[in-house]
Amino acid sequence: MIRSTRARVVAVLAATSLLAAACGGDDDDVTDAVEDAADDAADAAEDAADDAADAAEDVADDAADAAEDIADEAEDVAEDVADEAEDAVDEVTDEPIKIGLLTSLTTNFAPWGLQARDGMLLAAQEINDAGGVDGRMIEIVEADDENDAESAVAGYERLAEEGVVGIGGLISSTTGLAVSPLAEELQIPTFTTKAGATEILTADSRHMFRTCLPGAPMVSEPIAQYTVANGLTKVGAIIADYGWGQAIKAALEEDFAELDGVELQVEVAPVGESDFTTYLRNLEGFGPELIVATGHPPGSGPITVQSVDLGFDVPITGAWSPYALVWNGAGEAGIERYSDFDCADYESDSYQDLARRFLAFSDQTFMEDDAVSGYGIVTMLADAVGAVGDDPAAIAEYLHGQSYDLEGYPFTVSWTEWGELAEAQPLFTIMGEGPAPEGVNEAGEWYPRVLLRPDPLEPFDPAG
Repeated sequence: MIRSTRARVVAVLAATSLLAAACGGDDDDVTDAVEDAADDAADAAEDAADDAADAAEDVADDAADAAEDIADEAEDVAEDVADEAEDAVDEVTDEPIKIGLLTSLTTNFAPWGLQARDGMLLAAQEINDAGGVDGRMIEIVEADDENDAESAVAGYERLAEEGVVGIGGLISSTTGLAVSPLAEELQIPTFTTKAGATEILTADSRHMFRTCLPGAPMVSEPIAQYTVANGLTKVGAIIADYGWGQAIKAALEEDFAELDGVELQVEVAPVGESDFTTYLRNLEGFGPELIVATGHPPGSGPITVQSVDLGFDVPITGAWSPYALVWNGAGEAGIERYSDFDCADYESDSYQDLARRFLAFSDQTFMEDDAVSGYGIVTMLADAVGAVGDDPAAIAEYLHGQSYDLEGYPFTVSWTEWGELAEAQPLFTIMGEGPAPEGVNEAGEWYPRVLLRPDPLEPFDPAG
């Protein structure tokens, strides 16, 4: 339309020029013709301006309509995206964080395993009561390893299929040795509580973590420290004939070989033995000033009682055993005689506050260090999930860079590259007469008393 109008103006001007040329000297006619042509040109220009304005208005209206349509479509898309994001958030928020418990809930290691279980359950409940991890609840998924390698492997595989972010509570070295290759294969962070056989960790381990009982060489070292500190010259030991017992035997023999003027005699008994008379008789002629039962966890209580019956008036060093279990087996015979190592600081306010909550939660009568460890495992996994999400491999990598001052612990929990405790200082305690602090011991009239806070233990290096 604009081009057409412009052409009309040009045509009018051209016609005017021709007319003027044709009229020659007739000035009036020329003037009239020019005026008419000018009027026509003005009219044409006005028409062109009107046409241009109309065209511009039409374009503007079309652009406004298009912009409005685009804005409406964008708003619809944004609403759809927001709805999908909200649905995704709701789905993630509602999904529980599954943590696996693999421990001995039956058989002779159940007193350790049930403590670890209840510690983990308490931590889960307290975290959930506080709102969970970013609104997500923790669910403890249980598997009984029955202190059996095949059962442990089957339980581990089931927990992996359940989608757990980590597995904790392992007590026996038998089960620890069985599942440690799976932890590396499936890249699931897996926490031992009392499984201390050296072979559980290798130089390539990245997904196994010790939390309470360190490797056997690290357990033997404090016994040697105690022996030297008290001027002992003869130490007897009874160990169980399985992974942990043999590891302790080897560690004791290596450490005591370096002590001048100290003799060591080791007796080996089956893991299921309950009558230790023969083994104690073998030690009787040796005349030990300390009997180490650290390598025979189920035998700690019976060895204590039977040594008293046979006339031994010497302390018994246990196998990181539950104090309540020893009390039930030894009773008064254990007072000021039974000693043990612990990853719980029974004298600290932190432990005692935790123990009161534990006893109100559980049907246990005393909070053992197994429960302290279980509580810590869930605490650390919850922290890791909050930091890096659900991926087990990412959780394991994250944990390797962390240090934790856990409730009830006597030392900071951190790890070497291969998963050994990097700052372990387990306490050497004895079953004292008490009294126990109020509300922390429902098992009997006794309470652990610290005999030795050992020097920091050098981490066991499987490649050393």
